[in-house]
Formats: sequence, structure tokens, C-alpha cells
Amino acid sequence: MRKYFQQQLEFGITPIHEVKLDLKSRHSLVPILRGLQYVFETASINKEVFKILDEKIIGDKKKTGRPGMDLWEILVLGTVKLNLNIDYDALHDLTNEHNALRGILGIQRSDFREGRKYSLQSLKDNIGLLDEQTIYEIVELIVKGGHELIKKKEGKACLNLKIRADSFVVESNIHFPTDINLLWDSVRKCIETIGYFRRQNLRLTSWREWKDWRKKAKSKYRCASEVHRKKGANYKERLSASVSSYIELCKTISLKVKLSISELSVAQSVVRELSKLEEKKLKELLWYYEMLEKHIDLVNRRILLGQTIPHSEKIFSIFEPHVEWNSKGKAGASVELGHNVLVGFDQYRFALYGEVYEKTVDKTRTIAIGKTLHEKYGNEEKVYSISFDKNFFSYPAEENLAKQFKIYVLPKAGRKSKHELSQIGNEEYEQVKKGHAQVEGNINELEQHGLGICRDKGIHGFKRVVAYGILSHNLTNLGRLVITADLKKIKRMKNRKIRKIA
Repeated sequence: MRKYFQQQLEFGITPIHEVKLDLKSRHSLVPILRGLQYVFETASINKEVFKILDEKIIGDKKKTGRPGMDLWEILVLGTVKLNLNIDYDALHDLTNEHNALRGILGIQRSDFREGRKYSLQSLKDNIGLLDEQTIYEIVELIVKGGHELIKKKEGKACLNLKIRADSFVVESNIHFPTDINLLWDSVRKCIETIGYFRRQNLRLTSWREWKDWRKKAKSKYRCASEVHRKKGANYKERLSASVSSYIELCKTISLKVKLSISELSVAQSVVRELSKLEEKKLKELLWYYEMLEKHIDLVNRRILLGQTIPHSEKIFSIFEPHVEWNSKGKAGASVELGHNVLVGFDQYRFALYGEVYEKTVDKTRTIAIGKTLHEKYGNEEKVYSISFDKNFFSYPAEENLAKQFKIYVLPKAGRKSKHELSQIGNEEYEQVKKGHAQVEGNINELEQHGLGICRDKGIHGFKRVVAYGILSHNLTNLGRLVITADLKKIKRMKNRKIRKIA
């Protein structure tokens, strides 16, 4: 059973809207806490945010059972984790020890009694409840709230948004792949999973010394990898000999694993039913066995037979099989293992759009992002311009953008397109084109606040982290706007007091 956040207004509990933050602090936690505080105390945003959370997390579930973590707490903890780019252990410590964060969570006590404490597993279970789509719905609300603030400040009816779109790679938390070390990963996990079943008193043939088999496999892997790394005299002959020995051992282990999988299937139907955890481990063993067979074949073909392996047959991690090989030619990062993420920012640094690519390239998404942004912001805020770099060019995209935007920058690689030639001398076009470089700073901010490396597992976890990162960025930006207004208000009040005294 979950519920809307209803802060218990009892003695010793500080109301969220009265939590005092050090507005002059340069720590990255302060702006996002102020942004969250503004969301909570602004009724229009608060109502819509909780409506979205309610539909996703509570839905049509029965209002019975133990009370789960409140919806507000899930939102706060998920965004703070990405904002600070920390792991769950660091977040666990902050939630139980940091006064300002506990104040925004609504559990900070002003007396000397101990307040609520969170468990590590509770944080992991609850933050993962939101999916990509739900988080992006909240992103839109935060952007809308930020735009309303700007319009009040500048006295504008609409903002004439100047959108800058680009893509960057969010990397997965994996080691650099080679055929040899991926084969080691596969054989290692097969043996370790067999070891788990041995500890559950499930008798498996010829695995009494399973730890010794792991040592043998590691020794052969080290021998082959060291020859490959150091090269030296007679390199090809020595590599061929060490890899042949490595493959023969892996084939022997593969046969033993195949027999064990059959024995586990028989045990499940004859001896006893496997527990849920054991069934999960059996599925993992089937996957690791499949990867073991695959990489025995790949290592044999590439090193011993000298074949070139097609890119479509390669897997870059047995733990994160969705990972893609990205080579954008950037200095210091010739290869990035993860996924391309397309983002669009306005001139006020708000992220209006976010999307994770899977097996596609930039230019195939130009029309989609242009259409989406025009539909969402073309009426209320009026979209003034949109800009891309050369990777996004295509003639159909150019035709579509011309119908939707007053000014669009879509440079073509090589010779300039007719549109670019026609805009020579147009000052407005040149300003938009020069301003596009600011998107790199916005992307860098995303990378520094959680979207450099994704540590969550699976493609769904990857997309969720990206969405949380964009939401965190927008809340931080909203918080900065509110802090600026707060400091000006404080300064005016001080000046009034000085004038009264004088």
C-alpha cells in the first residue's frame, strides 16, 4: 500500500516549506533541493506530479498491506542520486545523516529524537519503480514550471524558444571487451553458478573440485592474454599455442556444464522443485552456457583461423548484451561502449527532450525530434529556432523543419546545401548557428551529474537512469532560478531595514 505524501505535522517535525537551505552554498545539492522544495510548495505543479506518480506506482492496486515508501520520497531520492552522481551506499548514508535532505524528504526532526531511517535495499527497490515514460512526463511539468517563472521575471507572454539538439554517448559500466576476456567471463560465471547449486546440496556430476576448475581456466586465460598483450618474438606461434590450450579447457568445461544443466532439469521434475532464486540462477546458467559456446567459436575463428568477425555477431558484454560500440572520434575517447542519447535544450538550459538510441544513427531521428518539440512547445511558448550539427542532416529532414520552424540550422557535410547558401548574410541565422555550441556545455553538465556512466543493469535500467538524469538536471536548473529570486528578495528586505534605521 502506497499513498500520497502527507507530512505528519507533529511536534519536532519541520514542514518542508520551512526547511532552511544555505542559498549561498556552491554545493550541487542545494539547487536541486530548492527546486524540489519549490515543486512541493507550488500547488499546480505538486498536484500534477503526484497524479502522474499515483497512476504509475499505485494504479489500481489494493489499498491493503504494509505502507510502502511515499511517492514524494521516491522522486526526491531518485533525482538526488543522479544529481550527485553517487551510488546507493552514498545515497543511503546521506538520507540517514544529511539534515537538509531529510528536511526535504519531510522526516527531519528539530528535537533530539531519532527520526525515520531508510534501509539500503528499500532505496534500491523503490527508486527503480519509475519507468522512462513516467519520468519524462514529470520532466515536462518541471520545464513548464520553469518557463512560468521566467515569464513572470521577464514579463513575457511567450518565450520564443531557441532549441539546440545534439547527441552524446552514455557509457555502460563494463570492462573493455576482447574475445579472450569475454570467453573468460563466460566460463567463470558458468563455474561460479555451478558452485552456487553445489552449496544448495544439489548433487552435480564431476564438480566436487569446482574451485579448482576455475583456477585452471583463469591460468589459461592469463597465459593467453599476457602473450597477446606483450607480443614479442614468435608472437603468432605462441599466441596460437596458448589460445589452443585455453579453448580445449573451455570445451571440456562446456561439456560438463551441459551435463549439469540436464541434471538440474531432471532434479527439478524428480527430486524437488527449485526455489525462485534457484530458477533465476538456472536461467542465468543457460545464458552463460550459450555465451561460452559462442565465444569458444569466436576465439577459434578469429585467432586460430584468422577470420574477420562480422560486427553483427559480436557481443561487447555478457552482462550487458544491449551495449553498442560507438566511435565518434573524440579526443581521449576513441571508443565508447553504451548508447547514444539525443537531447534538446532551450536557451534557458532546460532539457526539453531526451531519447536513448538503439541501433540507429542521428540523422534518422531529426524529423521525430522536430515534430515532437513543435507539438509540445509550438503553441504556448512558440518555438523560434532549432539547430543541429552535421550528423543530423538529410533532405527529408530539411523539408520538414522548414515547415515547422522560423529558423533552423541543419548543416550539411561537405558542400553547403541550398538552404545554407540562401542564409548567408542573415544575422538571425548566424546568431542561432553560433549559439548552437552552447549545447556542449549543457551535455557536459548532464555527464557530470550522473550521465557519464550508467551503473544500472539492463536496457530498461539504462533508459530509466537517463530519464532520471534529465529530470535531475531540470530540477537543478529550476532551483537555480528560484535561488536567484530568493537572494534578490533577501537583498531588498535588507535594504529596507537599512533605510528604516537611517
